[in-house]
Amino acid sequence: MDNDTCKKSIGIYQKYIKRLLDILISVIFIAAFSWLYVILAILIHLKLGSPVIFVQERPGLQGNIFNMYKFRTMLFPQTRDGKILTDSERLQYMEKGIDVLSDEERLTKFGKMLRSLSLDELPEMWNILKGDMSFVGPRPLAKIYLPYYTPEENRRHEVKPGLTGLAQVNGRNAASWESRFQYDVEYVDHVSLRKDIEIVLKTIAVVFSRKNIEQGSEKPEAFHVVRQREWGEGRNKERMS
Repeated sequence: MDNDTCKKSIGIYQKYIKRLLDILISVIFIAAFSWLYVILAILIHLKLGSPVIFVQERPGLQGNIFNMYKFRTMLFPQTRDGKILTDSERLQYMEKGIDVLSDEERLTKFGKMLRSLSLDELPEMWNILKGDMSFVGPRPLAKIYLPYYTPEENRRHEVKPGLTGLAQVNGRNAASWESRFQYDVEYVDHVSLRKDIEIVLKTIAVVFSRKNIEQGSEKPEAFHVVRQREWGEGRNKERMS
């Protein structure tokens, strides 16, 4: 029964057609909107400086690491007196208790606009063309999260990560981590052309409605922080029982 289920979930569409559509649509999109890439690159260079592309390692299919591309939306990491830092230096400064600009302070109004319209995601078209990503699939999250997934949650890596996914059209940033992962695994179990078309159409509606861009007035906690707290609470309960 398990084998039959497996064969059902990895059909012709997922094996062959999905990748062909990814290549075709990404090539057409990049060619058709090359002017938009140029305009955004110029604006980002003028407002934030170089580089205009932000590169970060993310887990992809089977947890394999790839470089994901996005347009920059934030100022460089820096101290309160304006000293520019690398990402590793920023973490070292924070561990030492030295005050640095928070992510909220580094995110400019222009950057917020790019994020709210998902324009910062456009360079991921190159990831799709390369085969690192697909148009639809679980969003690629931070590499630091990998040790904190349950076996069921880790199933989100059984398919390529996507530019958009089932979780993004069911709550976007307002959904809890648990809910997001449930949607991710649900997608893994039901990959189909019909499902992908539905998600793409819903994504367009969500982007233009700009719903659930932020989670209230508080920034959502990073997943590994949430999971560390849950594990800590679980250990405390075991000691008390």
